[in-house]
Amino acid sequence: MSFTQTKFTTANSPDWSLFLAELNGLELITEPTQIAKLSQDYYTFSPVLQPLLADKVGELVVRPIDETEVLRIAAACVKFRVPLTVRGAGTGNYGQCVPLQGGVILDMTRMQAVKWLKPGLACVEPGVKLAALDKQTREIGWEIRMAPSTYRTATIGGFIGGGSGGIGSITYGQLRDRGNLHAVRVVTMEDPPRVIELRGDAVQQVNHAYGTNGIITELEIPLGPAYPWAELIVTFPNVLSAARFGQALGEADGIIKKMISVHESAIVPYFTALRSHIPDGHACALLMVAESCLEPLADLIREFGGTTTYQKTALEASKGIALGEYTWNHTTLHARSADSSLTYLQTLLPNDNFQLLEHLCQHFGDELLMHLEFLRVGGVARAAALQLVRYTTEARLNEIIGYHEDRGAFIFNPHTHILEDGGMKTVNLPQLRFKELVDPYGLLNPGKMRAWIERQL
Repeated sequence: MSFTQTKFTTANSPDWSLFLAELNGLELITEPTQIAKLSQDYYTFSPVLQPLLADKVGELVVRPIDETEVLRIAAACVKFRVPLTVRGAGTGNYGQCVPLQGGVILDMTRMQAVKWLKPGLACVEPGVKLAALDKQTREIGWEIRMAPSTYRTATIGGFIGGGSGGIGSITYGQLRDRGNLHAVRVVTMEDPPRVIELRGDAVQQVNHAYGTNGIITELEIPLGPAYPWAELIVTFPNVLSAARFGQALGEADGIIKKMISVHESAIVPYFTALRSHIPDGHACALLMVAESCLEPLADLIREFGGTTTYQKTALEASKGIALGEYTWNHTTLHARSADSSLTYLQTLLPNDNFQLLEHLCQHFGDELLMHLEFLRVGGVARAAALQLVRYTTEARLNEIIGYHEDRGAFIFNPHTHILEDGGMKTVNLPQLRFKELVDPYGLLNPGKMRAWIERQL
């Protein structure tokens, strides 16, 4: 199908033949099926977002190979007032890269250069896949600090733009923590577009902003020492004992760890490949710990009454099953592959409040299945829950959210595509002011930043 046969929804209805002329020589995707595919992410995890985003598609996909091409695309969009939505690998869960107002999808996956590596630092383009970057950095004894469970396919630009933390966060906290992103180069949507470099605290203006206020073309990120990571499954009689163990391991400063993921017994049947290692009726902790720390870890496991049922060295773990792919939102993915009525929440539990954890499990029963990921928040090990929820209605889901919040739990709502409503719950003025500066026409990923929408009312 030719481009002129595509159904356009962009509000300003530009002369598309003239617009295309501005992009002559660039890689364009105009086939409707491909465009539809590249307009989506995993918002389907949310039954609330499904009807809101299912019909949202772009009208053209452009794949730049370098910053110069990004500037050309930005200039064309500004000239014709065409919305532009930046996309990485599309592994997000909240519709971060779904174009609400059509226009151009800017697919950054061809920008894969690793500009330089040095001990503790890497400078990369946004389309570099996390696993590919790790492969290179480990050659000099370093690795990326944290990664989502979509590690094998996710890009670094998408992770910074739409993610918040993941495997490794038990040591390094979250992406927003000072020091976890050193610098970015950003292409603006001014007339004409320009390139801005942000360093230090200034990077927070675009960090986790869904690409609403700048097109990231280069990132300088810190690295961590690359340890040989052993992988273990430790089972417990119930989720509360597994959670207490997870908290203790998180607080054990002398044990080097990368992942502490706890699952109640009702979740285990969804882990088909791991099922034989976890007895019926038992909760489990999925762990990544430095091989040098296995002996003190064994003492801690004994202290909390756990049983190690699966253990692989780093070399063994590099082949076959990767436990990380059963954690964070891959837990939701595995569960939904068996039961599509399941959805999830994202919750930061009050510090060391196991009474609340026990109460939530008892109160909701099998309507809510407990899944915990441990991370550092303000220098302290905390449990974040990615509970599986048996969805019935949006009203009931909101009741469950309210019940958590009334008892001191903080919900990072995964059932909204609005930037502020998901996690921050408040307007981020630096991000808004930066958008006012660099995207004066509101063309970048429109409809996602509440502060901008309300500013225009």
